[in-house]
Amino acid sequence: MLGAGGQLGTELVRLLGPESAVPHAEVSITDAGAVEALIASRAPEVVFNCAAYNLVDRAESESDAAYAINADGPRTAASSCRRHGAWFVHFSTNFVFDGEGAEPYIESDAPAPLSVYGSSKLAGEENALEEGAHVLVVRTGAVFGTTTGRSFPERIVELARAGERLRVVSDQTVNPTYARDLAAAAFDLAGRRFAGVVHAVADGCAGWDELARAALAESGLEAEVESIATDAFPTPARRPRNGCLASIRYQSLRHWKDAVEDWARNL
Repeated sequence: MLGAGGQLGTELVRLLGPESAVPHAEVSITDAGAVEALIASRAPEVVFNCAAYNLVDRAESESDAAYAINADGPRTAASSCRRHGAWFVHFSTNFVFDGEGAEPYIESDAPAPLSVYGSSKLAGEENALEEGAHVLVVRTGAVFGTTTGRSFPERIVELARAGERLRVVSDQTVNPTYARDLAAAAFDLAGRRFAGVVHAVADGCAGWDELARAALAESGLEAEVESIATDAFPTPARRPRNGCLASIRYQSLRHWKDAVEDWARNL
């Protein structure tokens, strides 16, 4: 598993065992020679790629780095997997859509990214899929987990405990998806040798402010969350207002509220 140190990678390691982990410090997906040597020596049946440049706003000024990791890296890994007979599972994002539609986006909807991050992730999808029928692209969104300090609900809880003012965007909707559930879904999809593009997200959509309130409630905290509009919180990168996904190929994961409850117990 490439990029094993993040929220999703941590949960896949929990499922697959510590020997599956290949953190960035060991092998960078931008190093074609190292990726080829790794896959050749280990001869895996499946390679999960969790490596990503996911600093959405910074990507606007660091596009070369974003494209190297998000676009070129998946092609490199998918190519090595093809040569060595491995299935390749790559993770992508709801940011490949512009969010102008009224309904959750399905696999057949046309992408139209708004940001460098979204564009680089779409390029990574396309590059990987061009390498052959052994490639699965799993699109997801708003992933949260229990890797300390890295997820949105964790930051909300930390800010509340510190007595900070909580102002959270309400007019961007997403499927808050628990990394533990996503890892299990990816394992299932890989085991069944799904290929092409599949959306795997939690059931239900919510604004970020609704997710913040749920995280506080499940953590036993009482704090006011002020709902604000996107325009009141300008960022370098544009984000899709409707970031919700649905699937015509795979079942939804459990409802996001149930997942937040589980997340709070496991944190």
